[in-house]
This record gives sequence, C-alpha cells and structure tokens, in this order.
Amino acid sequence: MANFPIAEFENQRTPFYFYDIELLRNTLNVIKEHSNRPDYHVHYAIKANVNAVVLEEIRKAGLGVDCVSGGEVEAALNAGFEANKIVFAGVGKSDWEIELGLEHDIACFNVESLPELEIIQEIASKMGKVARVALRVNPNVDAHTHHYITTGLAENKFGINLEKLDEIIEKAMMMTNVELQGLHFHIGSQITITEPFKVLCEKVNALQAKYAEKGVTFKSINVGGGLGIDYDNPDENPIPDFKGYFETFKNYLKLNEGQELHFELGRSIVGQCGSLITRVLYVKEGTEKKFAIVDAGFTELIRPALYEAHHNIENLTSDGEVEKYDVVGPICESSDCFGKEEMLPKMRRGDIVALRSAGAYGEIMASQYNCRKLPKSIYKM
Repeated sequence: MANFPIAEFENQRTPFYFYDIELLRNTLNVIKEHSNRPDYHVHYAIKANVNAVVLEEIRKAGLGVDCVSGGEVEAALNAGFEANKIVFAGVGKSDWEIELGLEHDIACFNVESLPELEIIQEIASKMGKVARVALRVNPNVDAHTHHYITTGLAENKFGINLEKLDEIIEKAMMMTNVELQGLHFHIGSQITITEPFKVLCEKVNALQAKYAEKGVTFKSINVGGGLGIDYDNPDENPIPDFKGYFETFKNYLKLNEGQELHFELGRSIVGQCGSLITRVLYVKEGTEKKFAIVDAGFTELIRPALYEAHHNIENLTSDGEVEKYDVVGPICESSDCFGKEEMLPKMRRGDIVALRSAGAYGEIMASQYNCRKLPKSIYKM
C-alpha cells in the first residue's frame, strides 16, 4: 500500500483526487533518461489530465504536448508550453480549431483524412499561413487492448487507410499552404506487451522504404503513444517500462539520417501518480452479498462504467478481517460500480478508501451528473 497521508485525509471532504507529485517527477526523470537522444521528441497526451500542478511538472521536464481539441491547445498554451512543441490530432477539427493552431504556429497538425487536409489548405491560404502536417496512417495493427481504446485497425474511425495514402501524399505535396512533414501513427492505448509496437515498426519501415523508392522522404515519424500501466499492482510497478518501450523503437524502427521520431505518451506519465480518495457511506447487507457504498461515483472516475476497467481498491483505515464486497457509488445508475466481489478489510461507515491509478482519465473526465460538485485536488509534493 502506498504511503498516503491518512491523517491529512481525515480532515478533507471526500471525494477528492490525490496526486503524488514526487512520483510524477520520478516518472518524468525516467522518461528523460531513456529518451535522451537528439532525434527523439516526447509529447504529453494532455487528454489524460490537465490538472495545473501536474501540467507544470510536465512543462518543467521539457516535454511537448499532444492535443486533440482546440480547448486542449488553449490549455497547453495557457500552461506555458511552447507552441512549437504542440502537435494537434483528432478526426474532427473545427474551422476555429484549425485557425487557432495556425494563429499560434503550432508544430504540426496530424491530419486524418483528405477532406481535413483540403480544409487546412483552404484556411491556411486565407490566413496567409503554411500549415505543417503529418498524415495519420491507419496501419491495421491489433494493439490487443480493449475495443474502445483500439485505434489502429482498418475498421476504426481514426487515420487514413493504407490504400488511400498514395493519393493523399501526392495531393499534399502539391498544396501551396501545406508542408508535409511526416507520417503519424497511433494504434491504441493501455498496451502492456511489446509485440504491437514491434509490428508497428515493421509497418513504418515498409512504408518508408516504399516511398523512398519514389523519391519521397519524411522529416518526421510520429509513433503515437499507447504504453500501459499496471492497474493491478500500482505499488510494485509505479513507473512503466519506459526503457523497454523506447528500446523497442530504437532496435526495430529504421530512421533515416536526421529524421525525427515523435512520441505521444499520456496515461503512462500520469496514471500512477493519482488516486481517487473516497469514504464509505454505508455497508448494505444484500441477500447474498455485501455492498460498500462510497461517496465517489462514476462522476469522479468513469473508466469502470465506460470500459469495464478495474482500479485497485484499498481500504486505508481498516485492519479488520478480509471480507467480500461490491464497491459501489451513489449515482442513480446500475453501472455505478467500482468493483464486484472485492476482498477488503472489514468496511465500516467513515472508512477512507483509495481507488488507485486514477491520475489518467479520472479528473479530466469528471462530470456533474446528478448535479454533483466537481471534486478538488490535494498534493504530496
């Protein structure tokens, strides 16, 4: 069990998010150590968490930002990130979002379709700008993860199918207000095995070789992110295997001389540094099971309801005998359940419970359904 400041928790209104900033700094140091090459550029996928204290640590570590909306671009700029380190992806960029990126001269638009490319050319022409773009390729790689967070298969909405890539590259190279810089890939999230990344490298190598024969080279390759975290054992594995992750691309991806390699990591950076802290409201005896009803719900952590994801659940204030509980929230929906048949020390009203590994897709996805108030955050610096 992590070293939580329980005494401090006792006086806080629950639920709230707790961030271990020391762990975040250690994580960032490991990333910098293993990506310390002049051709490697790491961007933080800001959709994972936009907490101001978290963003400040990431900015100070020198990372760029990967955005998927105009609001995220604004959040990155407001947090002090340099525009020339911001890349902008997403299948549905609105005109105002494209204008925003061009106005601030962001590093790159990751373009996901021919219609989008044509609109970027049109808007850039009207603004007298040149848009730097990378074409997001759908490489048809199975990431072996949940179908809701798989993005690199031919049936997914993301990216450009391989059979259409020749045509779009040709058109991009003829556009006057578009500068084609590279190719972009992202095959999915919460990937915990290296094989999908190796397969991605093989696909990228084949594409680079194909276009080299045609005299087409790219300044940059962007392999996205997707590295997962250990939700089951957050204390045993608080920092993901960044060494193995970066070495996979070093060993299997063939870069051209002077070519840049970009990464877009999110969950793996912030996932383990955050927890959702909640209190037991009631212990309810059912016919065949016990329910521990806590004051946090899917309004504060939606992943279990949305993905059937599981977060490690810890009773921080009980040393009683282990019993079996369904841990549920107060939201008026049957899907508001954090875990079924959880083996936990005896639960009592007022016990403080931690839902671990909530630093990614926790606070950022919080809602005010049932007119609930958004929780605050506290920090261990």
